[in-house]
Amino acid sequence: MKKLYIVGIGPGSENMITPEAQSALQAAEVICGYTVYVDLVRERYPDKEFLTTPMRKEIERCRMALETADQGRTVAMICSGDAGVYGMAGPILEMQEDFPAVETEVIPGLTAAISGAAILGAPLMNDFCVISLSDLMTPKEMIEKRLRAAAEGDFAICIYNPMSRKRPDHLAWACGILLEKMSPLTVCGWVRNIGRDGMEKRLLTLGELKDEKVDMFTTVFIGNSQTMNVSGKMVTQRGYSMGRC
Repeated sequence: MKKLYIVGIGPGSENMITPEAQSALQAAEVICGYTVYVDLVRERYPDKEFLTTPMRKEIERCRMALETADQGRTVAMICSGDAGVYGMAGPILEMQEDFPAVETEVIPGLTAAISGAAILGAPLMNDFCVISLSDLMTPKEMIEKRLRAAAEGDFAICIYNPMSRKRPDHLAWACGILLEKMSPLTVCGWVRNIGRDGMEKRLLTLGELKDEKVDMFTTVFIGNSQTMNVSGKMVTQRGYSMGRC
């Protein structure tokens, strides 16, 4: 059978990989992925063959996975978080027309938004959006448009790819846009290395976040007008009445 699993492995720790994802990885003969993500699972599957590409070689990686599956081998393409959220599910499914004999199956995983939110408390209890600050795939003008729309709509916001060596000012830039509509006292938080060794977290205000130094392994959460710091937990109100009978 020509089979390609597209697998979300969550943040990377073994206890955050779903049983369905573990089954797919066990069934695969070949595990394919970005070098950093493959290294997270390599020791758990010593009998597998591994195919990797570095960052910014996503299309080559997807084609390599499809070509390997087309040879009659069972392949698992792994992605951090969920394969359908900034992952490889989309590109692979777009390319699949060139490999009609390959059967694909998308296996969901825990996103950084969901797993990071749990570490901070409950910041995504009401309507929220996820925005990446990376302008490699999305023009900066479009990112700005989405930030303004999120602020106008009073969404809680989860920020992916907030800062890198080549984009050291993107988070400050994004916060500046949000501060045009939002209070500098808006409750925010960030989590670094979710579920991995060296995990860190912090709660702070939007005004403080503007000057914060984070990295690509950090997920940032920006509350809405109903978000509170409740005994060190970031909580966005859902709208329930807290009255007691």
